[in-house]
Amino acid sequence: MIFNLLSPLAEEFQLFNLFRYLTFRAGAACMTALALSLMLGPWLIRYLRATQNGGQPIREDGPQSHLLTKKGTPTMGGVLILIGLVSSTLLWADLGNGYVWAVLMVTLGYGALGFADDWLKVTKRNTKGVSGRHKLIAQGLIGLAAAIWMMALLPGPLSTTLAVPVFKEVLVPLSLLFPIFAMLVMMGASNAVNLTDGLDGLAIVPVMIAAGVFAFIAYLVGNRVFADYLQLHFVPGTGELAVFLSALIGAGLGFLWFNAPPAKVFMGDTGSLSIGGALGAVAVATKHEIVLAIVGGLFVVETLSVVIQVFWFKRTGRRVFLMAPLHHHFEKKGWAEPTIVIRFWIIAMVLALVGLSTLKIR
Repeated sequence: MIFNLLSPLAEEFQLFNLFRYLTFRAGAACMTALALSLMLGPWLIRYLRATQNGGQPIREDGPQSHLLTKKGTPTMGGVLILIGLVSSTLLWADLGNGYVWAVLMVTLGYGALGFADDWLKVTKRNTKGVSGRHKLIAQGLIGLAAAIWMMALLPGPLSTTLAVPVFKEVLVPLSLLFPIFAMLVMMGASNAVNLTDGLDGLAIVPVMIAAGVFAFIAYLVGNRVFADYLQLHFVPGTGELAVFLSALIGAGLGFLWFNAPPAKVFMGDTGSLSIGGALGAVAVATKHEIVLAIVGGLFVVETLSVVIQVFWFKRTGRRVFLMAPLHHHFEKKGWAEPTIVIRFWIIAMVLALVGLSTLKIR
């Protein structure tokens, strides 16, 4: 909004030229989202604690320590992330950019779905919430709508193809299957972050790391000079997503202030579904869907641990892991929660560096 209001005045007032710089607005978006999260956090936590009778329901079949350490902690803290993220994006991004609105649609749509899921859990006092089938249908419809929208925004050769990292000339034609593929990327990222969100601070830091990587990618692929120099596929307009992702980092930092062990609030599905979907949507817009699987490899492994556990148990009646997702396996093995969280953060950082390396290897 500030960009749309003040950048036209740059010719008359040189100071307003500052608002034309993407890097300045990205930094401002990060700081604005952080400030909003820190200011609203205490009030929101008090409100959630007062309105949620007993906080987030804890799985009885989960680690027994959670029944003691996490009982009574309010959920739906993802609302705090969404307030900071959306407000800051609307304030600092170019509101004439279609990619910004498409990504916001996915973020808010998945956030609303997660909110409904969390609301049912805290009001009915069980861990089921929205049924899995209804959740997948809603995610699919939102993701498909966003995919079709982005197809219309993407330049011709890129609108129905899959870019392969490292191989600069390779574009895999998907034709009419592209919207389905893009939808699955958004759904997969959303649910993968949701599965990872099981310990204090475990999901939000890898999300911020991935957001930082993709803010850099969005800036590069949206800039003709940098894209040509690095031999990346140029996608005009996607640079504006760096503002959105910087806001996500700021909102995530503010949330982490209250989610650090011992957590005062959980993000719940409101947060995990929305920010996971946001990362998937950005990956589709920037044509770096495969790189997301590398940068977000921690989320992929957590998801695979659940898939393997369920598949093997149904076939043999035995478990591969002591408990899934994977972070609970290590809890069962006796690892302390901070040890698991910090080591998973380290893994996320290493994978982010591997993902970044694909930008130069051609």
